[in-house]
Amino acid sequence: MKICFATNNPKKIEEVKAALGGRIEILSLRDIGCLEELPETGDTLDHNAFQKAQYVRDHYGVDCFADDTGLEVEALNGAPGVYSGRYAGEPRSDERNVDLLLKNLEGISNRKAQFRTVIALLLEGEAYAFEGVAKGEIIDQRRGTKGFGYDPIFVAEGKKETFAELSMEEKNKISHRGKAVAQLVDFLKQKNS
Repeated sequence: MKICFATNNPKKIEEVKAALGGRIEILSLRDIGCLEELPETGDTLDHNAFQKAQYVRDHYGVDCFADDTGLEVEALNGAPGVYSGRYAGEPRSDERNVDLLLKNLEGISNRKAQFRTVIALLLEGEAYAFEGVAKGEIIDQRRGTKGFGYDPIFVAEGKKETFAELSMEEKNKISHRGKAVAQLVDFLKQKNS
């Protein structure tokens, strides 16, 4: 089975390929010749994920899945949420997003947060959704060089290390995307058997 993962983020593709363990061939947007920016105009993670998957399906005619992920911080009423990737505005910058989040949390003792991923799958004319959540907290200084986005300031429940200090294998076992991908993988294996 071949399926496109509708993302331009090579680290996300790496994470998903690692979780799939080579069972299904994952094509990137570049592999299918899609070089344009995918639309993300929804106000929910679900909407954005399905919007991206539908765009690829409509324009490239391939089965695909797309994800959208948000970091939801309790003390900020769920912000940055669906706007996590563009929290500090354009051009998008992980560094500036993290800086702004840390600034907005200055002096706030409640650091509870969760990462939430929604994966939208369009396969053989049907639509499916999978969701994963990783609960934890935001620390006040970056630690670690692995991962991307808010990983250097997020510590999952039961862990001492940030997502950016964990190996990809360790992170995949507990991360929001890892949990959503595990559901996707189980589903695809059943479909493929």
